[in-house]
Amino acid sequence: MSDLMQALHWRYATKKMNPAKVVPQEKIEHILEAVRLTASSSGLQPYELLVVTNPALRAQIQAVAWNQAQVTECSHLLVFAAWDNYTAARINEMFDLVNTERGTVNPGWEAYRQQLLNSYPQRDAETNYQHAARQAYIGLGSALIAAAEQHVDSTPMEGFDPAKVDEILGLAQRGLRSVIILPLGYRADEGDWLVDLKKIRRSRAQFVTELA
Repeated sequence: MSDLMQALHWRYATKKMNPAKVVPQEKIEHILEAVRLTASSSGLQPYELLVVTNPALRAQIQAVAWNQAQVTECSHLLVFAAWDNYTAARINEMFDLVNTERGTVNPGWEAYRQQLLNSYPQRDAETNYQHAARQAYIGLGSALIAAAEQHVDSTPMEGFDPAKVDEILGLAQRGLRSVIILPLGYRADEGDWLVDLKKIRRSRAQFVTELA
C-alpha cells in the first residue's frame, strides 16, 4: 500500500483533539501550500483561507458552531471563505496576474477573459457565491489529503452559523462569506469515540462505474 493510501486509511474526522499539542508551522505551511496550488474553475481561486489561532476568536466561533470542542481544542482553525460575488475587478486581477507572471499576452487567453467578463458579473450574487463556494470545497479536499500526509488530524465542519462567523471575522467587509471550517491538530489519547472504529466506505463495485 502506498504512503498516500496508508495516510488516507489513517485519517478520520477527529472528535477530540489534544489542546496541548501544537502542529509545527512547517506542517501548517505544507497544508496551506497544497490548498493554494489546488485547481479552481478558470484558475480564479475565488476563495481565501483564514488561519485562526487567536483563542478569543475561536471561542466565539465555537459558540456558533454547535459548541464543537475541536474548534478550541485544535492547534489551528482554517476557515475557507469564498468570494461573495464575481466582479470584473476580481476577474481582471487574476487574468492580469497570469499575464504578468508568464510575461506574455495570449490572444486565446484574452478572449477567454472577455467571455468570463461578459458572463459572470451579470449573474446574481448568490449564484456566483455558490459557484465560488464549490471551488473552496476542492481546496478542502486538498487540505484533508495534505494533512493526512503530514499525520495531522483534521475535522471538516459545516455545522456552524456562517453569518455569525462572517460577523466574528469581519468577512463581509472583505467581500467574503464563510463556507466550511477545518480544525487541524492532534487526536487526544482518550475520549474520542471514533478513533478506534473501523473505517467504512462503500465497495469499489458500489462506488465506481466504468463505461468502456
